Amino acid sequence: MIVLTTFDTDEMALTALRHGAAGFLLKDSPPADLVDAVHRVGAGRPILSPSVTAQLIAAVAAPGDDGRRARAQAVLDRLTDREREVALAIGRGLSNADIARELYLGVATVKTHVGHLFTKLDVVNRVQIARTVHDADVG
Repeated sequence: MIVLTTFDTDEMALTALRHGAAGFLLKDSPPADLVDAVHRVGAGRPILSPSVTAQLIAAVAAPGDDGRRARAQAVLDRLTDREREVALAIGRGLSNADIARELYLGVATVKTHVGHLFTKLDVVNRVQIARTVHDADVG
């Protein structure tokens, strides 16, 4: 997914990337750059507008807590104990089958919990679940 916007704030870019965007470009990008971005993202290579890249570097390099850990911990605190166990296992890179063995569950049950995690964490893939676990600094 590529986000095309007139707003180049670092928070908007971070939000888009956290929600699965592989590209973030400004609407004033030259048409050739937009076409190139589609090809790059289609080939699995992310792309960011140069001004957004500079802002993100500055934001990451800036000292201080951006609140990411607290937000991630608050989201994980809303999970049931079992959902939290599944989320932590995903954060460790375990497959559904591995999680099922470790937690003595059926694979279908694990899949159900993963679906609940997608909804409760407002994410679209397992990498984003793992990122939330990592950001919360648990597990």
